[in-house]
Formats: sequence, structure tokens, C-alpha cells
Amino acid sequence: MPDAAREGILARLRAAPRSEAPAADFAVMARKAWPGPERYPRLKRLMEAVQTEFLETTGEDWPRAIRDFLKSEGLSTLLYGPDTAAGKRLAESWPPGAGPKLVPYDRPVEECKSRLFHEVDAGFTTTRGGIAETGGVILWPSPEEPRLLSLVPPVHLALLETDAIHDTFFEVLRSEDWAGAMPPNALLISGPSKTADIEQTLAYGVHGPKRLVVVAVRGES
Repeated sequence: MPDAAREGILARLRAAPRSEAPAADFAVMARKAWPGPERYPRLKRLMEAVQTEFLETTGEDWPRAIRDFLKSEGLSTLLYGPDTAAGKRLAESWPPGAGPKLVPYDRPVEECKSRLFHEVDAGFTTTRGGIAETGGVILWPSPEEPRLLSLVPPVHLALLETDAIHDTFFEVLRSEDWAGAMPPNALLISGPSKTADIEQTLAYGVHGPKRLVVVAVRGES
């Protein structure tokens, strides 16, 4: 499209009369809530219904719980973000020697593509919290913890502080001001990757990890 024509279209759009957005009543969504002690059990029940697994632990023991899980499942490598607070904690707590190995994501993907797709058994990420109403965890990818950590490995371990579970997605949007500071890629994940063919036969791991394991760090609520 010629520049003059494009500018003419944009000028007409800018000059068009504008009206105020209609008032919205969010009272129904704002009233939807569960007592604190009920949020995690509800989230767990809903996520387990779609094949999510749970590894329950404490704030002190979660690195050891992850290592024990990897050993018990025969998983030999765990990809993680070394520059996140949780990644640093994981590395500091990891015993040297034999056993599952930590693989830091500290190089451009072009330099580690072969290892990433063929040698990594599991990926570890943090979460932004969870949603009790629908059952799901919130991922907030960043340069330190990119999307591929949760997308490429066949097993995804997601660290969830149970005190950070919100009642609804509406509450997340409002309490964390996503309208004012929404990330370029926020994710809501309820279970492992799955798809179905025309005969409704489910297949897992086609577009992402075959297994989602929520590492639930139990809080007071």
C-alpha cells in the first residue's frame, strides 16, 4: 500500500468519533472465592483429573524432593534456569557425584539445540501461582527462564507455592495489575500436553511435555 494511502486511512481512523466504553459489572466474578485452606485441594483435584502429578514438599526440602523424584523415575538430567532465585537454590542444594545431573540453560538455543532435544529428560520452572477455580498454574517466562524449559523436555516440573494460589483468573488480573504490566507471554497450564484425533483418542506429549509434575510447597493457608 502506498504511503499516502496508508496515512489517509490512519488519519480517518484517528479523526473518527470515539465513545466511552460501557460500564462493566464484575461483581459476580469478584464474589467467587474459596476459603484459604480449600484452594490448594481444589486446584490439585482439578489438575489431577487431567493427568497432572503432584509432589508435595516443604520450603526447606523441595530441592531434595525433586532429586529423589528424578532418581525414582529414572530421569538423569534436569534443565533449569541458573539465574533465577529458585535455580540458584536448586544448584546450591544439589549434591555432587553420581545421580541426576543439573543442566543449566546458560547458552543460546542454537548452541545447545541437539542436547536440549535429545539428552534432557526434564525441565524445571517456577510459577507465578495458581488458580483454584479452574485448576492451573501460571507461568511467567523470562530471559532467565524461557518458555522452552517447560515446553521441550518430556517432563516438566513446576514449583508452586501453595500460598500463591488465587481464587480466579479475574483475581489474578486485578491483584497483579496485568492490564498495566502484562508480560509478552503469560501461560496458564492445567496438565501435560495432549491432543485427540477425530476418533477422540488422546495422545500425550505431541505439542509439549508428556508429564506435568507440580512441586507443591505447602504453606499455612
